[in-house]
Amino acid sequence: MPFSVGDTIVVESEKASQSARTGTVEEVIREDPLRLRVRWEDGHESIITPQAGAASVKHVAAAKR
Repeated sequence: MPFSVGDTIVVESEKASQSARTGTVEEVIREDPLRLRVRWEDGHESIITPQAGAASVKHVAAAKR
């Protein structure tokens, strides 16, 4: 699943009692294996390697890039 800067990423929680986390892709560090720098809704930033089936992406429109 290709990610681009500005895309919204939704990462599902491993615990049933927690909701999914949503953030904005700030940087695509590496394509293979995928590593992203994400700014989360709460303002924190982290580098993640999403696992298969754990993340979904909402692409920004090409005109906004």
